[in-house]
Amino acid sequence: MKKNRDFSQKLVKITLIIILGILTPQISAQDFETLSSGKIKDVKVEIGTFLGSWQRNYYGNKAPTKLQTIWRSYLGKGKTVISKKIGEKEWEGSGWTGQPLLVRENDRLFLIHGSLDHNLKKFDAQTGKIIWQFKFDDVIKGTGTIWQNKNATTLNESLIILQGSRRGLKKDLYSKVVPSFRAVSYFTGEELWRMNVKQTNSYSRDVDGSAIVLNDTAYIGLENALFTTFSPDPQKAKIKDNLFQPKIYQQITLYDKNDIKKHGGNLVVESSPCLLNNHIYITTGAGHVVGYNLKTNKIDWDFYIGSDIDGSPVVTLDSCILVTVEKQYIEGKGGVFKLDPKKKSEESVVWYFAVEDDSLESWAGGIIGSAGVNDLTRRENEPRLAAFIGIDGFLYVVNHQKINLKKEKIPGPNLKNTYCVPDLLFKYKLGPSISTPVFVGNKLIAAGYKGIYIFEIKNGNNFNLIAKRQASAFESTPIVFDEKIYIGSKDGFLYCFGQK
Repeated sequence: MKKNRDFSQKLVKITLIIILGILTPQISAQDFETLSSGKIKDVKVEIGTFLGSWQRNYYGNKAPTKLQTIWRSYLGKGKTVISKKIGEKEWEGSGWTGQPLLVRENDRLFLIHGSLDHNLKKFDAQTGKIIWQFKFDDVIKGTGTIWQNKNATTLNESLIILQGSRRGLKKDLYSKVVPSFRAVSYFTGEELWRMNVKQTNSYSRDVDGSAIVLNDTAYIGLENALFTTFSPDPQKAKIKDNLFQPKIYQQITLYDKNDIKKHGGNLVVESSPCLLNNHIYITTGAGHVVGYNLKTNKIDWDFYIGSDIDGSPVVTLDSCILVTVEKQYIEGKGGVFKLDPKKKSEESVVWYFAVEDDSLESWAGGIIGSAGVNDLTRRENEPRLAAFIGIDGFLYVVNHQKINLKKEKIPGPNLKNTYCVPDLLFKYKLGPSISTPVFVGNKLIAAGYKGIYIFEIKNGNNFNLIAKRQASAFESTPIVFDEKIYIGSKDGFLYCFGQK
């Protein structure tokens, strides 16, 4: 029986490769031969999740000094339903929180990127050529997570992309099944399972966040505000609601009745969780930063802010987390918290940095994207920096380990408590942004609606603008690797920048 099963799996795999070749002519005959014969030997996931690691603080290895276009590849455009009142709109290119993923196969680099044309795509990172694409039911805004399945029995299940999308053009909030979270084979672009994101009090059933996978268990906050623990392994998936769905171990609601009264249906969880010691931390649309204990499988830490929080929590090397705050449902200003979760939540604030109120589209201010840190790639003896961009249009860089003793404490988002402020080292007007700025070595790369910029950092606190490109608008976040920058744009293209 086992031999027959193995033969059947191989036959299915080869058949799928042939089918993919018919449907996706970008795959070459050589690629088919490599896949069907299993010649891929050396595979390394270089950047496999949003902001590069479970701590959300790694962005690449070596930055360029130029922003010349090495290649660009058209991502396309697609329709999505904004609301019943507004109806459909067509979006183009790459959105928030999109970021490329990077994999090395036999010394050749490949990118995975979701597109607003509804397709998840694999690109040759050297040329921008599309290798395969898989169509979802709606636009793909967020970044996936690549999981290496050590228990795989077939090539197409050995490296799996866990990817979310918006709910689907033909779906509404009350549909029985909304499969907006799926597993796709990295090698073949084949769907392996799809998860039904069920209805809750949240007015969204999308998935923007990136999962954490520890051994063979995955953790993610879905936009229906259910913190979900599940098995990503297709071998454990079963048919439910006429879908081949992953095995779900646990789902925890990330809001309560009081949150519903304050936020209505805007309880949406758009952030990606981070891992710190034996806890997973995640921010919620209901205004909480919560800690999930991996030993007890329960939430046992809760810092309440009250605002809609969109950005992902970011871990610093001194075992704290940085949390960005949007200006919504709060009387004070949005900004950034540094929290020490080793302490009780009400005593955990290390500092708070407030940005100026300003408006852009539906945002009233604060910070939508996440904070970037230089902890992993900074030079020795240089300060530990954090960077973030506000809706007010400014890029801010602070020393996240140094309190400014000359400044008085400032009010927090709810105007109930006052907090210390960090030492501000640099401030630059680059226009509003919801992208996350990234540090690589002594370079800081920041993108926004008015372009992309490279700053060189000298002596840890001197910032010089060395390159800028203002021809495109960016909501997405870049990755940086081997002196190249990869980033999706609102003009419809995925770009590779660097020096030709």
